[in-house]
Amino acid sequence: MYLDGSTAPLAADGPVDILALLGDRSTLARRPAFHIQQADGKTELAAYRRLRTDIFVHEQRLFSGDDLDDRDTDPRTVVLVAKAVDGAVVGGVRLGPVDDRIDLGWWQGGRLVVAPEARGPLGIGAALVRAACARAEAEGALRFDATVQARNEVLFRRLGWRPVRATRVAGAPHLLMPWPVARIAAQVAATKAALGGLLAELPAPPGFGGDDGAPVPGTDVIAACDAIVPSMVERDPEWAGWCGVLVNVNDLAAMGASPVGLLDAIGARDTAQAALVLAGLTRAARAYGVPVLGGHTQLGVPAALSVTALGRTGRPVPGGGGRPGHAVRLTADLGGGWRAGYRGRQWDSTTRRRGEELRAMTRAVAVARPAAAKDVSMAGIAGTLGMLAEASGCGAVLDVAAVPRPAGASMGDWLTCFPGFAMLTADEPHTPPLPAGPAIGAVCGELTAGQGVGLRWPDGEITEAVTSTVTGMGTA
Repeated sequence: MYLDGSTAPLAADGPVDILALLGDRSTLARRPAFHIQQADGKTELAAYRRLRTDIFVHEQRLFSGDDLDDRDTDPRTVVLVAKAVDGAVVGGVRLGPVDDRIDLGWWQGGRLVVAPEARGPLGIGAALVRAACARAEAEGALRFDATVQARNEVLFRRLGWRPVRATRVAGAPHLLMPWPVARIAAQVAATKAALGGLLAELPAPPGFGGDDGAPVPGTDVIAACDAIVPSMVERDPEWAGWCGVLVNVNDLAAMGASPVGLLDAIGARDTAQAALVLAGLTRAARAYGVPVLGGHTQLGVPAALSVTALGRTGRPVPGGGGRPGHAVRLTADLGGGWRAGYRGRQWDSTTRRRGEELRAMTRAVAVARPAAAKDVSMAGIAGTLGMLAEASGCGAVLDVAAVPRPAGASMGDWLTCFPGFAMLTADEPHTPPLPAGPAIGAVCGELTAGQGVGLRWPDGEITEAVTSTVTGMGTA
């Protein structure tokens, strides 16, 4: 008797694996008829290309001889294949960056094929499309589209794609169709979308709603406060201590304020953990030249860290001072690399900088005095631009190709990560750049009428990154 209760022998030509050896026929019967994987070696790649020749050259007569092009020789191109239970390649699709020189986060899929004998209810074509979408997003793509044969429009619509315009490929009618990559919108929703409702009843003074710091009424003092995520305090306490200073000093810098002191509140399970947090905080305070005025330490509790910073300026730069037509500039420190354990999420440039370099960056807004400024927060570059635009009562467009970016970061990661130092400013066109020492600045967009943030690509297409407001707090 077999594991599934049957007594009939397995077919002699059945799969030879552990399930067959155990006699678990019911599990074998439920196995998928195909699986999808990246093409592994020349044999699978050749089988995929033979399928393309069969379909596009002989069956559809779109090409003569073969359908190969430059994408097939680009080492960045990824080929996914569908394989039957017997190992035969029964379908495939390719995808990769559009730009020949640098990956801007714009990927395109194409050459989707399914063998004639494998078409039908198995859904191999739809599965390949879904797999390509997932792979493009995993590679950091912020735009993923394809030129789809008109007869396949219904399939792609069912999968969530939407047509943009008609075009022709190899003389046949096609549609340019994008897959809605929601990475930026999802991050904004997770980090900032609830703020408007939560904070609506707070008795805050008007004029600086949603700003990085808060002017203390009747004084020239600016106060800023940030809490570090408890899991980060737990797993990387020295980095948490450093960041507690970093984020607050940058918040003051966005308003053009000079830091005068810090207050810290630390929770730790024991003295060893508290000492690590304080070591990072102390090192950062010395690097930025800011004294720690006092604070509170509690032992025997879950890990926690909150830091308050005080600064001074008689003329704070608002986050909501932008207007439609203003040029958007990103000034960012591209040095350093991903923090260990936070790849794709936290860019660490500041721990490698000298104190003079750090202070040059944090003085830049005070010197240049743009119309509006925002320190890039956990909402990332695109989300923070959305907050600046929202506070200014307008929308924004970001030119992807003009965004200063480190060589070691994909565009998707860079636009959504927390950078060590990155400042978004808005001002009249042709305004001089921020004098931010080692940081690199470039005009990379503009404020517009409306709401939200669009990403503008080299072909002129604009894709939505933030569809409306970010926080719901409205105009400052």
